[in-house]
Formats: sequence, structure tokens, C-alpha cells
Amino acid sequence: MTSEFRGHIGRTHHESERDYADIPGGPAGKPNVIYVVLDDVGYSDLGCFGSSIDTPNFDSLADNGLRYSNFHTTTLCSPTRACLLTGRNHHSVGMRYLANADMGWPSGRGAISHRAGTLAEMLKLQGYATYAVGKWHLAPTENANAAGPFDQWPLGRGFERFYGFMNGSTDQFHPELCQDNQQVPPPATPEQGYHLSDDLSDRAVRYIADKMAIWPDKPFFLYLCYGAGHFPHQAPASTLAKYRGRFGHGWDEERVQRLARQKAMGLVPESTELPPPNPGVRAWAELSPEEREVSEHMQEAYAALLGHTDAAFGRLLDFLDRTGIRDNTIIVLISDNGASTDCDPDGTTNVLRWFNRLPEDYAVSRERLAEIGTARSSGNYPWGWAQASNTPLKLYKSFTHGGGVRDPMIFSWPSGIADKGEVRSQFTHVTDITPTIMQLCGVTAPESINGVAQMPIHGESFAYSFDAPDAATAKQSQYFEMYGHRSIWHRGWKAVTQHKAGDDFDSERWELYHLDEDFSELRDLSGERPEKLAEMKERWWAEAGRYGVMPLDDSDVLFKPPYRPGAPRWRNECSFFPPISSIPAEAAPMTQDVSHRISIEIERTDKNQGGALVCFGSCHGGYALDIVANRLVYTYNYAGFEVTRLVSDREIPLGKTTVVFDFEKTGTLKGRGRLTVDGEPAGEHVFERTLLRLSLSPLTFGRSNAEPVDPDRQTNPDFSGRILRIDYAIADDREVGPVNLDVD
Repeated sequence: MTSEFRGHIGRTHHESERDYADIPGGPAGKPNVIYVVLDDVGYSDLGCFGSSIDTPNFDSLADNGLRYSNFHTTTLCSPTRACLLTGRNHHSVGMRYLANADMGWPSGRGAISHRAGTLAEMLKLQGYATYAVGKWHLAPTENANAAGPFDQWPLGRGFERFYGFMNGSTDQFHPELCQDNQQVPPPATPEQGYHLSDDLSDRAVRYIADKMAIWPDKPFFLYLCYGAGHFPHQAPASTLAKYRGRFGHGWDEERVQRLARQKAMGLVPESTELPPPNPGVRAWAELSPEEREVSEHMQEAYAALLGHTDAAFGRLLDFLDRTGIRDNTIIVLISDNGASTDCDPDGTTNVLRWFNRLPEDYAVSRERLAEIGTARSSGNYPWGWAQASNTPLKLYKSFTHGGGVRDPMIFSWPSGIADKGEVRSQFTHVTDITPTIMQLCGVTAPESINGVAQMPIHGESFAYSFDAPDAATAKQSQYFEMYGHRSIWHRGWKAVTQHKAGDDFDSERWELYHLDEDFSELRDLSGERPEKLAEMKERWWAEAGRYGVMPLDDSDVLFKPPYRPGAPRWRNECSFFPPISSIPAEAAPMTQDVSHRISIEIERTDKNQGGALVCFGSCHGGYALDIVANRLVYTYNYAGFEVTRLVSDREIPLGKTTVVFDFEKTGTLKGRGRLTVDGEPAGEHVFERTLLRLSLSPLTFGRSNAEPVDPDRQTNPDFSGRILRIDYAIADDREVGPVNLDVD
């Protein structure tokens, strides 16, 4: 807005009086704010919450602040982040599920409604500088491409700068990075010492340092979201070596040790007991020596990733200390949900197998033992280690029992919190963090942002607890829902149900716990207090109605996305004219389980001009078309179980040439592939099994992804000729009903 001119305008400057425009400064004395979000890190995984993993920098936040032992999230990443940034419940703002899918309901658009302004939007109006670094996963992932739309990217939601990745996870050594609204390559390679956690910390420091160079008194809000400890669990070799042999005692003993530390820290009541093992988790003593070795390596990789991320975070803390701004900087650290079981019970070295429901047992994992945790891995640990991460709670991420929704939270503010190092047990929810920050920063929620009327803030400030350890919880109720799993907390009681897809929502069994006296949800009181359970269930329905939870939906869209007319991935025909930016998997043509044709027009002047033409995947799975030794090669990687190389039976002529891969579907997830060169047959192969989820990596043209689809290649050169155009044609013979993925 232009300020009122207070000078005088004459015919010339000699007879005029100047009035200079005010330079707006930031609100003096207001605290800086940093949100640090960890991913899939269980309740007990930080050292200050009971773990033996080395996290001294995260722990130092607790030394300079408070740990909240009764903090809760939504049990899934995108919804938790939506709650965190807006202070509203996730169904209300449109993020009932992940940003990867539009569920077809107002509560599940995969994006945050503009009626729910983010903290960045609110603080920016107050003169704060705003930065987002790391994982976003709050824009529809099909829009996380070079063409947008960008209204749900960080710069569209109140952040002035962004550096990070858009999807739910990325490779720690070869990340898919964006800066502001454009794709950028990693600044270095793993061979040069690159790791994503270091990069994110360095970028955060750079943004703050740049601000301080020009506007030293302007406060900032930094939203810093590491990839740790989401799969893939990858860390530098030196950190992996540090944790070698640390977990030979197994996950059962690990739970016992962590609970003992938690009691000593005052995080859990002395009476807390461990619940029985979760379904599907074998006793450590039942594993063979070979199985234990694989399991240990997988946990070592997780610990190394988390430990290395802590060290990277230390770079930011060192900068805050060195510049003297840490005392008046509020740092809130959380995990977005409990530890993950995104794999089979034995874990996996390749999460793409889990997305295709292809079992991987210890015998298969052992073949990749040396790669676990390295740049060639894409793994997640066994359920037993996830259970240990969530000590002393039941179940995991995605469930609304404690293991899914009860997570670590640290609130650090050296100049604003007197009781440093203490624990607070008041019930808090992720929606309560932003209202707390608003209170401390003296910010009132605006009635409108950019002309859009705003919905009320749902969370409640817990600043009252800073100097009142024994104060009663101010919050009265909080509902939870995910995949049909439901629970309700009300004044120290909790009712919860574990839903099985397809079961009747009305007849499923509910459990009842007096959470104030039963930290680990061990004693189900539903039989003893049926009237209390009935009251709690009715309260759940009331809260669900209030916050737009209905309809209950247990659709399995993670494994088979619903058809959406007009979405980029569902086009039957599409053409590409390289060079172009990479295309995220959610926007790439859907060639799986359907007849299709990929036609590529190229031009070459030398038969030595070869390299990558099309790449959709990596060494963990997917397909690629390359010219190798002057022949066309179609490579299909079946989630690392087998690799098929269909090589043309003739060389590629020079000049302008059209090479084609045709796939004729002959049954569910099977078909016949054919190569043609300038219309002439050049080879074929019968594919007895193919993938339903092809790749977690993007689609690229003229170049390969960092770890090529053919695992025998360490690198794959860019195409040295010229690609004129690439055409995809998709048939209409895709399966309409459910696909049975339980194949050998």
C-alpha cells in the first residue's frame, strides 16, 4: 500500500519538498520462530526421549526448553503438516490423507484450503521473513512439476524462499530438489560428500545469514523439514560404521532399555508397562543368526540417518549461537507421526516392492546386505524396530493408537522459558502449536488473507504450561481419523478403534483407556465402563461432524490411485519435446497394466551417439529406453527381482529415425513387448509379470536418473544425439476392478 505523501509538489524540484517513503522494518523484539519437523521418527527415538541413538543437538533443545510427553499428531505426514502450519484440523482444511491423492471429498483434496492461512502467511503480514527448507508434501503431487500450478507450493502459501523436495520422500544422496518454483540439481555428488540433511541445514543457514546481512533486526520464520527418518534410510559410510554392532541385543531388549530411560527421565509414569508385541512382530530370540544380521543392518541404517541428521542440525544451532540470536529464537521440534511399517514385517531393501505388495523376506534382503544404508539402497526396517521406536506405545504410523499419534515434541526458547530441561504432561495436539506461537508473537489471526475469508483457528495455546507444570490441560477434546481408524481423547480418556478395510464402521469394536492413568494403552476398560465408551463414541461423531470428517473412507488409493478425468497422468495421448524438466511420478503417463506405445523421433550424425532416451525409474525398479552400442535397448526392472533387457536385432541408422516400444497387454500385469525401428520389427519379449506401481523416481527424457534402471550400470550417459519428440499412446484395456497384487 502506498503511504500518504507528506511533502509538496511544485513545478520543479527547486520549489518542491521531498517526502521519502518509509522503509518497513520487522516488528522489533519479536522472537524468531523455527519449526523442525522430523519424519516417521517414533516417540522414543531421540536421546532425550529414551533412545541410545546419538542426538546431542536435538537433545540440547530439551536442555534449553521443555519436552512434552503427551503430544499428539494426526498419524500421517501431510495431515500433520497441514495442522502444524494452519492451527486447524486436517479434514477441515482439505488434507484428510496424503497430498498424493484427491479423495473426491472436500476434506481430501490433497491441498490446504486457502481459507486456512498458514503461519507463514500470517507472520509475513506482520513483517517476518519466511523460509521453507526441506520436505513440503502439501501440494498435490501431480502439480509438483515444472509447469505447476504453483499456488500450493511454498511460495504460494506465504514463504518467500523455498529449497527442498515436494513429495513424501526422496533419496538422501540423489534428491529431487526444487528452489523456489523450479527444479534444481543437487549441488554435489555422494562421491563429493553430499547428503541431503547437510544440504538442508546449510541452505537454512544461508537464508538466515542473507537476511541478517541486509535486515539484521527483522525476525524470521523458518520451516525446516528433514527427510529423516522416512525411507530410504541412507547415511554416509562413516556414520553407518559408527552404529555397526550397536543393536545386537535386538528389538525386545531395546524396548526394555528405552522404557527404563523414559522412567528415569520422568517422561512416563513409573507404573508404565510395555504392551505385548504388536501383531506380526516375532520375538528377537526366534530369529536365526542370519535374520538378526540383516535386521541389525537395517536398524543401523535408520540410526545412522537420524544421527547424521542431528549432526547436520548442529550446523544451524552453531550459527544461531555464533550470531547471538538463539536466546530469542523459538524452536519447536516434532515428528510428524510414529515409526513406520511401510514394508513387510521383515523389512525391505527396496520399498517399491512394498508399493507393489511383493513380499521380501530375509533371504532376499541378505543378498543386498552390503548395500543397506548406502546410495544404492531404498530400504525400511522390520516392524520390530518400528515397535521399539514407538516405545512404550501400541502400533505405528497410520493407526490412531499411541504408536501412531503420540510423538516427541520439544519447545525451546532460552529467553522465554525458565524451567529449562523439564517435562510437561499436558495433552497437546499439533493444531495447538501455531496458536501458541501466535500468542507469543502477539499475532491475531486475520479475518481474511489475500481476499479469502478465513476459518477459525481450531487449536489452543499451551503457553500456560511453560511455568505451570501441574496446571490442568486446557484443551478438552481431540478427535483422530485415518484410513477409517478412529479415536477420541476427552479429559484424560481415550476411545479408539482399529479399522479393517471393508468392515462395517458401525459394528467394529472400540477400546477404552483412561490415558491419564494408563500411558501405554494397556488396560482396555470398554467392558468395565460401557457407558463411558458409549459417551466417547458419541463424542467422536460430534467432533467428526464439527470438523468435516465424513464420509468415512477406507479406499486403498495409495496402491491404486483413482481415475481422475483431466489429470496429467491419465491422458491417453501426450507428446514431449526435450529438453524439458523431469516429470514427477504422479504426473507421468500411466503405462502400467495397459497396452501402450512409446514412440521416439531422434536425429544422429554418428553411430557412437548413444545414451538415455527415456527413463522412468532407478535401480530399484521401472523402465528405460536407451541406445547402447548403436542398438535400441528397452530395460524393465521388476522391483529388483529380475531385469529384462530387450535389445534390437539391428543397429540404429543415422539421420532422422523413429524408434518405438509397443506393449500389448495379454492379461493382468503381463503382456508382450515389441521394438520397431523405422516401422520395421526389431525384437520382442513376453513379460510374464510387470509392476502396478512403476517408480518412485521421476520420468526423464534424454538423461537417466542417478541410479540407472539397469542395476549393472553405475552411470548412464545423457543422449548425445538429438531427440525431436516423444509420443505416448495409452490404450483403454486397463483393469477397471481391483487388481490382485499377491503374485509370486
